This record gives sequence, structure tokens and C-alpha cells, in this order.
Amino acid sequence: MDYREKRPEKGTGRPNRTGRGNRRRNRYYGKIILLGVMIGFCVLALIEIIYGQAKLRLENERIELEEKNARALQMLENEQNADKPLDTAQGEKVTEPKTENSKEITGLTELDAVTRKDSEEADQQPAQSEEGTESDMQAAPEEEKENPDMQIVFLGDSILDNDREYDGVAYLISKECNAKVYNLSMGGTTAALAAGETGDYKNWDSRCLLGVVNVITGRVDPSILDGYKAADLIKECDFTKTDYFVIEYGINDFLAQIPTSRYLPNGDRRNEDEEHTYGGALNQAVRKLRDAYPESKIILIAPHYCQFFNGETFMGDGYTLDYGYGTLIEYARACGYVYEQNKEENVLLYNAFESSGIDAYTADNYLEDGIHLTSEGRHKYAEDLSRRILKDFYPEE
Repeated sequence: MDYREKRPEKGTGRPNRTGRGNRRRNRYYGKIILLGVMIGFCVLALIEIIYGQAKLRLENERIELEEKNARALQMLENEQNADKPLDTAQGEKVTEPKTENSKEITGLTELDAVTRKDSEEADQQPAQSEEGTESDMQAAPEEEKENPDMQIVFLGDSILDNDREYDGVAYLISKECNAKVYNLSMGGTTAALAAGETGDYKNWDSRCLLGVVNVITGRVDPSILDGYKAADLIKECDFTKTDYFVIEYGINDFLAQIPTSRYLPNGDRRNEDEEHTYGGALNQAVRKLRDAYPESKIILIAPHYCQFFNGETFMGDGYTLDYGYGTLIEYARACGYVYEQNKEENVLLYNAFESSGIDAYTADNYLEDGIHLTSEGRHKYAEDLSRRILKDFYPEE
């Protein structure tokens, strides 16, 4: 008798254990995949929640800052309506909020302390006694120069207007270059007309760069400068003897959200005329001075590096902070562009942003509030500019 087991016929016998194992593994892997998908959804939801909270926090901070800026602007406007000289953080003029295609002015609260300083200086300017007029103005040291080598007229904002006597940039340059200087700079001014200001000569009332140039060239009545040292100096100056017109503006144009140019990168144009843009105003000033005094040279000074604060909070610097029309270095480049367009016509450039030595590493030494120059900064600035003037005036040496 054959006791060997007979193989089950095909299709009968024990079940296929391999197939059952495969099904178990498939169910296991399916659960793993499902768990992974669920974890992924949870991670995405968590990221969305975190992002939403961060976005909400930033939006709340933005709204709070705009509200502070609006309140600060209203206070400044109230002071202006009371006929007080009004300066911004840079010592520049604050403009009314723009309408339609422009943004509301922001960034004015970051330097309230500096605004108060410039306003106090401006309040003191009109009060000059007849006896002390000459000594109080920049003309006093000028009188001591019996035989100056050159005459320089300065047009600028508070960077040149502050600390006029004995430690200001213009005075230091007058000593270094043995020059007779007329410092027509006024804290609280921009290069361009502000929104709402008219370019009509008969109704002109702006003390911006174009306003001063229009007074110099006889287009606008000098009374718009009344109450400022520039009003007296401009009457004394014989502009036909000027060797250099030095033009320094830009930081206030940036803070007041004045466009850098009419032209957009895509080739379109803004709904602004030249007089209401920083680059356009510089270009018009250069053309008018060049036409009126073709023998004089014009030195354009690009704005220097700055740091901006809202109280104690750092908001950004000249490379990062943008109020809608570019960072401060883009305003410096706009100044450089005006120079490139006019350099064949006795126009020079001092790129203070990149050549003055004022940067993030030296700001503590050269900037007293992130914007205005310290005494050390003024000496550095004046020495650098004087060296360039002397090199141009005495090319053989």
C-alpha cells in the first residue's frame, strides 16, 4: 500500500497563504499612506494658521503706524496753518496727503524729535536784530575773506542749513576752499513742488529748490523767502560771480513720498509733471541755472545713506525702506541720472550715498539721528566735497 500523500488536484487543497500576506501588506501600506496624507494636511493647516496670524499682526501694525502718521501729519498741518516754519525729520517740508493715484504720507513720525529741533531753529531764524544781522548769518565769516579764490552758492535742506556758524558744512567748505559762500539752504524743503503746490510763477509760494532757483533767475518774487536767512543773503549775492552752485536735496523728497521720476520701468508715465518729481525738479533747476549763468558750474549732491526710526523702532535704511516710489538709494540714482543727462554742460556730481563714507558701519559716528550729520559727519562730508571742488578748480595741481 502506497502511504505517500497524493498531491491535491489543481484547484483543490490548502488556500494560497502568499496572496493573504500580500493583502495584509497592502492594507498596512494603505493605512501608512492615509496617515501620511492626514499628517500632511495637518501640517499645511498649521502653517496656514501661523501665516494668517503673522499676516494679521503685520496688518495691525501697519494700520497702527498709519494712524500715528495721520495724527502727526495733522499736528504738523496745524502748526503750518499757524504760520510757523515747519520741518520734517530731515528738516524738510511736510506735504499734504496725496490723492487719487498717490499714497497718504507716511514715515513722518519716526523722527519727531528731529522735527522739533528743526522747527525750533526755523522759529529763531526770522528774529534778527539790525545790529546782529551780519554776524548771525553766514555772511559774517565771508566778510573776513578779503581775497577769496572762488564764490560758492549752496542750495539745500537742513543738511546744509543746520549749524551754519563755525561747524556747518558750508562754513567748513568756505574755510577749506578759501571761498566766499552764500548758504541759501532752508530746513524743511524739498527739491520738487509738493502735491497741491502750483507751478504758476504769479502764484508761486513754495520754498523748494525750484522756488529758490526761480527767485535767483528773476521768475518769482523774493518775498517767498521772507523770514529765512536766505532772504537776506539772496539780496546781497552777485550771482554772476558764482563759480559753483551746489545743490543738495533728496532725503525730504523721499520722506514726503515725492516720485523719483515721471517715468516708470515699463515705459509708462506717472500722472505728474516734472516739477512734482525729484529728478524732474533737479533737471529743471540745472537747466534754469545753466541758462542764466552759463559760466558757473553746478554740483549735484546725491542724498547720503540714512537710517529711519519710528521712535526707538528701526524701520529700515537707505537700502531697504520704501514708501512707494523706491528706496533712498534710488533717489540717489535719480540724481545721478540727472547728472548723466547734463554732465557735458558744466555739471558735476558728488555721490554722497556711496562716496561719503557714511554707511551702516559708520552711522553711529557720522549720523546723530539716523539722518542729520554729527560734527564729525559734517567735517567728513565737507572735507570730501572740498577736495572735489579744489580738484576741479585747480586741475593742474
